[in-house]
Amino acid sequence: MIPRFSDHSANERTFLAWIRTGIAVLGFGFVIEKFNLFLVALATSTLQPALRARVERLAGPVGRDDGLALMVVGILIIALGGARYLRAAKLIDDPEPRALGSGRVEVIAAGGLALIGAIFCVYLVLF
Repeated sequence: MIPRFSDHSANERTFLAWIRTGIAVLGFGFVIEKFNLFLVALATSTLQPALRARVERLAGPVGRDDGLALMVVGILIIALGGARYLRAAKLIDDPEPRALGSGRVEVIAAGGLALIGAIFCVYLVLF
């Protein structure tokens, strides 16, 4: 039997949750980016000037940058999860009990993700 198996399996489940979250954020950023390309194509193909102006405003610079920002955040979440997994695995095997640390990096990552989501929601409401 593996020593501290339940701790290691809990650490692995947490790591997989980080990976799943990172892939979801990355995929959502990809969808936003592709939707923005669709809006640009729609704006160039429409004949009505009022509709064209509205679609061009919706496909503005924030729409282009939000998708890319979410893709970068998704990659960072995956990297952060990997680093946290390795650190926790090392601490589980350490014979001397130690604290894992504060959760500042995770709180900052969650806050940044919430901020990007809020900016995108406000952008969609205003335009």
